[in-house]
Amino acid sequence: MWYLQNGRMLPWRETKDPYRIWISEVILQQTRVTQGLPYYRKFIDAFPNVHDLANAPEEKVLKLWQGLGYYSRARNLHFTAKYISSSLKGIFPDNYKDLLKLKGIGDYTASAIASICFNEPAAVVDGNVYRVLSRVFNIEIPINSTQGIKEFKRMAQLLIDPVQPGTFNQAIMEFGARFCVPQKPDCDSCLFSATCLALERNKVMQLPVKLNKTKIKKHYYNYIVPVSSDHKTLLTQRTGKGIWQNLYQFPLVESPSEVDVTRLKDISAYKDISEKLKIKSLVPHMATSVVHKLSHKHLYTRFWIAEVSELKENGISFSETQSFPVPILIGNFISEFSLFKD
Repeated sequence: MWYLQNGRMLPWRETKDPYRIWISEVILQQTRVTQGLPYYRKFIDAFPNVHDLANAPEEKVLKLWQGLGYYSRARNLHFTAKYISSSLKGIFPDNYKDLLKLKGIGDYTASAIASICFNEPAAVVDGNVYRVLSRVFNIEIPINSTQGIKEFKRMAQLLIDPVQPGTFNQAIMEFGARFCVPQKPDCDSCLFSATCLALERNKVMQLPVKLNKTKIKKHYYNYIVPVSSDHKTLLTQRTGKGIWQNLYQFPLVESPSEVDVTRLKDISAYKDISEKLKIKSLVPHMATSVVHKLSHKHLYTRFWIAEVSELKENGISFSETQSFPVPILIGNFISEFSLFKD
């Protein structure tokens, strides 16, 4: 009843189309609704159905995904769209078990699609659900442990409404997102205030428990931005596996720590780039590094403006760079760099 009266009006809640539910859930795995909504709308405008997504070039998919991070999810979306379009004739599997077989679709997404679109009582467990259940029932098992993943899924499955599973799943996620929030929840006006065990025991801010498994590593990226006399530059595509597979970037020199121009010029990777491009001068675009934080690493990034006479091979105008799919930190530089405002 609470959700039916208080749930936000969102475009993916106005449909049971598994394609649109799929797109929304993958986007919302990594961002809040307010941030994810513009991406969802751009995706649906560009690719109204699974066939449109399947037939799109990968670069266009990655470009629309730019800024969301976890680009492997965009590549998986594209791969699975092709499979559904060709092998399944555009028809999504109608049950949790078969949805789970699709590349890039895990327990959470399969449960969401199965419950919302096909009324299967498959409980979703995301960060919001972990938070609500851990607090209401005072569960101290770490949510990112094997035991915790199994226990929270079991409890969510016990609680789900078998008659309206999709509504139940959306309700508990909505409640966690808007009221049982990570910081400073308004427990006094919470509809579970009389039964919440964490509130009763003054442990709300201690839950949920999460093991700190990830050791953050520091990486130092130096992007060499060629600028020719006719205002052309160079982007290269990243190859191989990695967080930014198939995205574009300026020539990159990694260093063991922060470097000044003298130390940068001593690195062999820079020497190779300089010799190939015939760099005449090199200056830093900013005085200090920009820190780009990922879940498992922090990237200390600097952009270096390299003056060159000409770019005979693969040179592109600065205006063209805005059409390439790039990591968000490079996208921000492109938007800010003064030459792009000409």
